[in-house]
Amino acid sequence: MILHPGTPLAFIPKKIISLVPSQTELLHYLGLEAETVAITKFCIHPKSWYRSKTKVGGTKTLNLQNIKKLQPDLIIANKEENVKGQIDELAKDFNVLVTDVNTLEEAFDMIIDIGLLTGTSVAANKLSEKIKNDFAAFHLPKEKIDTAYLIWNNPYMAAGGGTFINDILTRCGFKNVFANMPRYPQVTTAQLHTANCKLLLLSTEPYPFKQKHINELQEQLPHTKILLVDGEMFSWYGSRMLQMPEYLQQLVNSER
Repeated sequence: MILHPGTPLAFIPKKIISLVPSQTELLHYLGLEAETVAITKFCIHPKSWYRSKTKVGGTKTLNLQNIKKLQPDLIIANKEENVKGQIDELAKDFNVLVTDVNTLEEAFDMIIDIGLLTGTSVAANKLSEKIKNDFAAFHLPKEKIDTAYLIWNNPYMAAGGGTFINDILTRCGFKNVFANMPRYPQVTTAQLHTANCKLLLLSTEPYPFKQKHINELQEQLPHTKILLVDGEMFSWYGSRMLQMPEYLQQLVNSER
C-alpha cells in the first residue's frame, strides 16, 4: 500500500527498508539502527551501515525478490530516485512511503512524516526546527549570481526548475540560468555562454566531476568561474541539511 503523507501506521514498524541514500542517513540520525534492516548499494552514509546492512540493489535496479524475503513493515522510497513500476510492485504487499522532495519546505515535511511513521517524532521535529533556524540566519549576497549547476557529463545535464537543487540555489542567492527549463535538461557549452553564466558549479554526484572537467570546460568558457562542489550539500534532503547552511554560506561568501 502506498502510504498517504502525514498518516501514521497503526503500529511502529520494526523492519524498515530504505531505498534512498539521503533518507537512509536520516533514519540513522533518528536512531533507527535496529529497525533498518536493508538499504541500497548507494546508501554510503553512515559508513557503518554501508558495511553492515543488507543491500537490495541500486536505487533504480532493486532486487524485488530479496526485498520480499525480508518482509519489511515499511519501505521508504522516493518519486525521483526510484522506478515507479518497481515501487508499485512492492506496494502490492508492503507499506511504502513515496516521498517527493522538490523544495526545502517539502524536505521538512518529509522529515516530519518519517518521524511520525517510525515513532521518532520528537527527534524529527527538533531536527526540522534546527535546520529551519539555520537557513533563516543565512546571509544572502547583495546581488544574485548567474549560475548553472551541472549534474552529468556526456551529455552535460543541468539542474533546472522544479528541483530541490534549484530551490537551494535560489535560497542561497544564486540565479539559476536554467530555472526556466524543467527538471534536468541536457545543455551545451554554447547555451551556457548564451545564458551569460558567470558561475558554473560541477557536482560531485551523481556524476563525479573532477578537476580535469573544470580544465576542459574552462577552455570553452574562459569568462566563467568554474568550481567543484559537494553534491550532497545541494541534494541530500535529510539530516545532511544540518551541514548545508554553513557549507553554502562559505560558498556564497567566497563569491562576494
